[in-house]
Amino acid sequence: MTSQIASARAHTNIALIKYWGKKDQQLMLPMNGSLSLTLDHFYTDTTVEFNSIYTEDTFYLDQKKIETTKITPFLDLVRQMNPQAGFARIYSSNHVPNAAGLASSASAFAALALAASTAAGLNLTRRELSRLARRGSGSATRSIYGGFVEWQPGTSDLDSYAIPIDEKVDWDIEMLAVIIDRQQKKISSRTGMQRVVTTSPYYPAWITSTNQDLSAAIQAVKEHNLQLLGQLAESNALRMHALNLSARPPFSYFEPASLVAMEIIEKLRSEGICCYYTLDAGPNVKVICSKAESPQIIRALSTAFTPEQIVEAFPGPGVKLIEC
Repeated sequence: MTSQIASARAHTNIALIKYWGKKDQQLMLPMNGSLSLTLDHFYTDTTVEFNSIYTEDTFYLDQKKIETTKITPFLDLVRQMNPQAGFARIYSSNHVPNAAGLASSASAFAALALAASTAAGLNLTRRELSRLARRGSGSATRSIYGGFVEWQPGTSDLDSYAIPIDEKVDWDIEMLAVIIDRQQKKISSRTGMQRVVTTSPYYPAWITSTNQDLSAAIQAVKEHNLQLLGQLAESNALRMHALNLSARPPFSYFEPASLVAMEIIEKLRSEGICCYYTLDAGPNVKVICSKAESPQIIRALSTAFTPEQIVEAFPGPGVKLIEC
């Protein structure tokens, strides 16, 4: 191989039923299944060029060279499938608010999986891409697909992958992201998960209840039941954050403004508006609602947050190749 190049675009996804904890750190196998919604507004574009003249892998993010320990081990997985693929240059641009808790690693590794495998001359199925993306970031396994996606936890590298539940979402649902803090979080997701798995006395109950949530949420998606889906997503998120408070030592991703946004959504709901919140490993709040009612919700949130802090997003597509 002398030179091969390919570019891909992948969108972020937000987990509605969350995984929180891994049973295999190397293979990135989750303790439980999860359900997510891929969003149209936030995405990563990545170009990979394998060239025989390169002597090492180099990675550029938003035109800046970045030193990272994650890229080469991931590309090694691609090189295992095609040993002729040498070192690579990776150019990536993130169209995701920095550190906004909007799963930029999911879109990043999903895009890298497709671009790298294509540039290496591989023709992977979407299931194979999902397995490959998982090795970079667990949530990336879901960004291979659009719309609603389930990640099946599996028991090995071969059977842990995502499957589409509703890729072409044709019913009235959207998500509002309330960006509260763009700073690097003090406790990484990986560290938080490990601490909870090993120290929370409530972790076994989390697995049981989340498996029940997952089955019910998949059915809610199939029935286009926004209210039930929102109820399940909100309660699942709160239980995840309760796990963090039960860990030793305890920790929390909430900030005062998180509680303000949550209270606004609860008040709107008491007034008859169908809206629910979810939070990942960070303080930023995502609101599940209908497009028809989102203007009212945005107005209410605007009493406490600036327009720049409120981002509107809709169901988005799966990973795809783009022009270099």
